[in-house]
Amino acid sequence: MTQNKGDQVNQDFKSEFLSAAERMRDQLGSGLCLAKWQQVSLHLTTGMNNSCYHPPLHHIPVESIGGRASALHNTDHKKQQRRLMLAGERPKECSYCWAMEDAGNLSDRHYRSGEPWAAEHLAEIQNSTGNEDVTPSYVEVNFNNACNLSCSYCSPQFSSTWAEEIAHHGAYPTSTPHNHPDHFTGDRRVIPNREANAYVEAFWAWWPELYPQLKHFRMTGGEPLLDRNTHRVFDHVLANPKPDLHLNVTSNFSVDEKSWQRYLAKVKQLCQPGRIEHFMQYVSLDAWGAQAEYIRHGLDFDLVWDRVNQFLTEVPNYSSITFIITMNNLNVLSVENLFAGILGLRKTYSHTYQRVWFDTPLLKTPTWQSIQLLPEMYVDRLEALWAWMIRWIETPETRFQGFKDYEIARLDRDIAWMRQGQQLDPAYIQRNRADFYRFFREHDRRRGTNFLQTFPDMREWWSECEYHARQS
Repeated sequence: MTQNKGDQVNQDFKSEFLSAAERMRDQLGSGLCLAKWQQVSLHLTTGMNNSCYHPPLHHIPVESIGGRASALHNTDHKKQQRRLMLAGERPKECSYCWAMEDAGNLSDRHYRSGEPWAAEHLAEIQNSTGNEDVTPSYVEVNFNNACNLSCSYCSPQFSSTWAEEIAHHGAYPTSTPHNHPDHFTGDRRVIPNREANAYVEAFWAWWPELYPQLKHFRMTGGEPLLDRNTHRVFDHVLANPKPDLHLNVTSNFSVDEKSWQRYLAKVKQLCQPGRIEHFMQYVSLDAWGAQAEYIRHGLDFDLVWDRVNQFLTEVPNYSSITFIITMNNLNVLSVENLFAGILGLRKTYSHTYQRVWFDTPLLKTPTWQSIQLLPEMYVDRLEALWAWMIRWIETPETRFQGFKDYEIARLDRDIAWMRQGQQLDPAYIQRNRADFYRFFREHDRRRGTNFLQTFPDMREWWSECEYHARQS
């Protein structure tokens, strides 16, 4: 089915983004991913690092950054992975992409490596040894875990609200330690805002060297709108304009009004001509209405949607919004409503260029919330969603109004990964389905929510998970 889908998506009117990924597939060879060199995601609240969200986070030894702040990116572990790639090997930590490619799909390494900030370094990387220190062109950073929400698949590592709940109630009764206090010790310990953080200090020591080389800089969290470091970055950019910079912030858009207005005013200044190339506002939202509020506990959906419209109305050119729709087993049946809402925004705000985007990354942890656990009927629902999107695919006549070819291709990727769940060990599936029931039963008790009222179409799934919980 994947091949037939590809034939439908890859029509004459093909986006440059998809074309670049296809070209890069032919140039990278069997194992090379340019993101290992040119991209880094820094979790400064725990001193962890990865090149993208697929490989597991690895620890940055605090002693390595003394006098060499670039070690935040150029860890010994990452250099080892680079050497493996240059030798044509497939590092195990990148198994997600290998699985996608083995199934005949483009993987994220093709998409990421095909983007200009990475592709321009192809020859340089191919001729390197893997031992060199590299200044990345794409940097994501979270400075701390301060956050006003406690999203169902998050943890104390990324949310102070989660940390407060766990401190008060203890861990959830699951078989894995995803949110257990004992899990966040040693290398995983979250450094509180009130303590000095050597990783944050190293980042700001690295910043004068890093900033001139940046093409994309993205702040995540926690919740960046509540973080003073966000405004420190903004103030630096305002004082030192960088017309080739893509500046990106990920937010839940649910902060208090004072914080929101302060943030919006700064963004309006940044988006004046000549200061940056583009401002991308990422909005974390997984579903529509009450289901979105259940997944991201503490979120006010109507407030978020109002602020999306306010941003698109008031912020000047050089700005767009991207919805980050994390595919998990709670939004498979309802994400179509959010997609329809996005189409409506595109018709309203996207006329001369695309101002409304979305991406559908896959949830890997906690494992009990993975779409791979769902029965076949849920795969069929995503297949039907894919077919619906095809009917609204962008054409020259509907430029900026329909779905992009690569958006449809990425959903195809998600479906392929979901189908791989049918090959998982039955004991693994049963254990995680039991954990799903235990987690959300306790979620409802602690947070005053009601799973079956919010997700009535998942009653049969709920009963199945309850059965496995009672059997274990």
